[in-house]
Amino acid sequence: MLKVAQDGESACENGAGGSLLDEIVRDGARAMLAAALQAEVAAYVEAHADQLDEAGHRLVVRNGHHAEREVTTAAGAVSVRAPRVNDKRIDEESGERMRFSSAILPAWARKSPRVAEVLPLLYLHGLSSSDFGPALEQFLGSGAGLSASTITRLVAQWQDEAAAFNKRPLKGTDYVYCWVDGIHLGMRAPVLAVGDGALGFWKALREVFPETIEQRCWWHKMGNVLNCLPKSAQPGARAALAEIYNAEDKDHALAAAKAFADLYGAKWPKAVAKITDDLDVLLAFYDYPAEHWVHLRTTNPIESTFATVRLRQRVTKGPGSRSAGVAMAFKLIESAQARWRAVNAPHLVALVRAGARFERGILIERPDESGGDQQVA
Repeated sequence: MLKVAQDGESACENGAGGSLLDEIVRDGARAMLAAALQAEVAAYVEAHADQLDEAGHRLVVRNGHHAEREVTTAAGAVSVRAPRVNDKRIDEESGERMRFSSAILPAWARKSPRVAEVLPLLYLHGLSSSDFGPALEQFLGSGAGLSASTITRLVAQWQDEAAAFNKRPLKGTDYVYCWVDGIHLGMRAPVLAVGDGALGFWKALREVFPETIEQRCWWHKMGNVLNCLPKSAQPGARAALAEIYNAEDKDHALAAAKAFADLYGAKWPKAVAKITDDLDVLLAFYDYPAEHWVHLRTTNPIESTFATVRLRQRVTKGPGSRSAGVAMAFKLIESAQARWRAVNAPHLVALVRAGARFERGILIERPDESGGDQQVA
């Protein structure tokens, strides 16, 4: 029962340290859930009201209530007595008795789907399994169903999901741009692959997908160049490198690269060689839509994706086993994908796959009568 605080009583407390506001919310949730379950059962019974036995009695009728149980919801722990249905119909195919199953509150449910979604996120972001009960009980009013064994079962489930994901067929998948840390044989060749120059991926790429264009990551390349320079020269070199990858088109980028070589080549040839020797794979992104350049010149898209994985690893000091680590990374990335944003001008991706040409980042539609190319504004 709710107790309204009188003068002299705390307006915030109810019973043994419970919040009056939380109790009102839980009481309202309890009433709404009970009404919804009653309506669901009434609709089910009414839908089969025309089905009678030989004596003319209904085959589907109400039959009291199930035993009370506590369900953990976003509104807290709610006590529920679900209405019971007596369904005497026989399934013609299986020969078994028909059974009513609530879509609102399945017979096995002890927590709402929303709470179930929260559990893996909290665990993946650093909350240990032994902390679940005490932590969530403060918010939900109950720690039921939140034990360490629950998390153990979740990890096992994630391992199965990760294994199924890794075995999924890629034959019908079409990736136009590929930010890489590995490769799966059988998928269609990407148009462009972006990665750090130290990856063994490139050797495999040339063997499996020789037609795929290579683009080196400017972020990693810039770090490699600066490591070859004294600290006093690094700010200027950083600005000079930015002039290359931020140039308005490939011609200006080539001019900026020459200026960088002229300025630093005499004193630090090793640093300059890291740019001039790889210039073709550093400037490959200029042959694609200008709207995509910001995505293609670095591996930031995949680096930011793996950031949550690295954070979790630092918090837990390791996953415990390789299979658990793979499962953990899979679930972290799966949950993070809801926050990913689409590539700029996504409609141009299909044109890239179709082999359309881009000059200075602008689509070249078709040859004109003079033998040149016509640009699409």
